[in-house]
Amino acid sequence: MKILLDIPDNKATSLLEVLRSISYVKAKTVSDSKAQLIFEIKEAVDEMKLIRTGKKKARNAEEFLNEL
Repeated sequence: MKILLDIPDNKATSLLEVLRSISYVKAKTVSDSKAQLIFEIKEAVDEMKLIRTGKKKARNAEEFLNEL
């Protein structure tokens, strides 16, 4: 399981030390921009799942391109 945490910089070092001391946990830092990208991709995947299950209506490509 992967978890993305948002931790204030002044608290991150101590939490990372604790996480890294646990043998089965692998902790890795990512940049703010990469974390944002991961979050946005996850939202897009979740939205696609809702569309496929019929819980959300899809827009046609022309509407989407006109919005840009």
